[in-house]
Amino acid sequence: MTLPWGTPDGEPRTVTVYLSTANGSPISRPSFNANVWKPAIRAAGIEDTRQNGMHVLRHTYASVLLDAGENIKALSLYLGHADPGFTLRVYTHLLPTSEDRTRRAIDTAFGHGPTDPDGLATA
Repeated sequence: MTLPWGTPDGEPRTVTVYLSTANGSPISRPSFNANVWKPAIRAAGIEDTRQNGMHVLRHTYASVLLDAGENIKALSLYLGHADPGFTLRVYTHLLPTSEDRTRRAIDTAFGHGPTDPDGLATA
């Protein structure tokens, strides 16, 4: 099934719906959460709490992308946020690892790998 969807600049486009009901209608997040996610975690013996809720997957997705170096503007688009500033305010607590990413990037640029010795002798 395909549905019309708006682009950030307001132009319509058609997208494929990957999660749909038996009759082909798109599954909303609340419907998926109540009818698929929660029954599945209960069946697996996992406690049905906010920490195990469907929304955690969204935050996991965002944190994995940020840790991999994705920028806020792109992440904002992927998450469907209208304003990258909103995305930054919500996920800014996940950015401290950027210091490690920065060090790894500089090490890679100068040809040092993760197993190379580090310290004053290296400098």
